[in-house]
Amino acid sequence: MRTTRALAACAAAVAAVGLAAPTAAAWDQPSSVTAAPSVIAPGGKLLITVNGSACTIAGSTVSSDVFPTTTLTSMGGNTSTANPTVNSNASPGVYRVTTMCEGRTKEFSSVFTVIGGVRGGLGGSSSTGATPTDMAIGGGLVAAAAVGGGVFWLRRRSEKRI
Repeated sequence: MRTTRALAACAAAVAAVGLAAPTAAAWDQPSSVTAAPSVIAPGGKLLITVNGSACTIAGSTVSSDVFPTTTLTSMGGNTSTANPTVNSNASPGVYRVTTMCEGRTKEFSSVFTVIGGVRGGLGGSSSTGATPTDMAIGGGLVAAAAVGGGVFWLRRRSEKRI
């Protein structure tokens, strides 16, 4: 009688483990994440594309260190997209994207790169009006044009006399 109980308990344990095995398998959704453009300046708008049927369900999101959590929109089939804007103060570098689908997260590294912005400044426009150097250069150019025009006019005039 004890052997029967032991076999029944083992059978129940094996059945429980067998039924739980599919849920314990590794979650492989979504399969890939891409960004367009893959290189972007701070403040730019990205198109994040996620492939995987798990992320076509309402409430799925993507997030990164340089843009806020953004809701994915199903595009039909196994594809979803989002259009986040990269923070204007994002530091240059390579960034990852984290997906949240069916209540589970999956991280994809090296999805897009933020490049450094152009450092604008006053440059040569910090002075007001023309400097003495500017005036000398401008005067020289005007004088050269006047002399060249006079020589050309005198040569054309002398050709008509012959």
